[in-house]
Amino acid sequence: MSNKLETKEKICSFYASDYHFEMIALPYMCKSLEENKDVVILTENDLNDTMKTLLSRMNLKEDKKEAILNLDWENNDLNKFKKIKSNVENNQDMVIFIKGKENYIKNANQNLEKWTSKIENLKIIDCYDIEEVTEKANDIISKYNKILRTAGEVEIN
Repeated sequence: MSNKLETKEKICSFYASDYHFEMIALPYMCKSLEENKDVVILTENDLNDTMKTLLSRMNLKEDKKEAILNLDWENNDLNKFKKIKSNVENNQDMVIFIKGKENYIKNANQNLEKWTSKIENLKIIDCYDIEEVTEKANDIISKYNKILRTAGEVEIN
């Protein structure tokens, strides 16, 4: 099934390393938090250390750094799905980043569909490891309307 047909907005992104993912996602996360959207990061690996290192080197106001660090950067999907369920029940606008290998993204999306099937105020950003999907990148992109880059969302032509 094409992601373009789902009611939720689906965006893709590609990263080369954890730091690269964070640099792409950080401006979008900051903007989403300013718009009072809840940001959830589903990730295959713990990103606490890399995010702390990145933020320590960035020229951001302390309150923004704190808000970013307060996001759950660990690999604890069960707790995050509980939070998503609560957000769904409260009709909270959400942005969910799914970062990992292609199979992890597929499984996370299948689980999300079960938990979020009745809401539309949701953006899901699938972030693929470019090393894994280099040969399939065009096929992956064709399933989305937008791609997230450092400068923000870009329509796919």
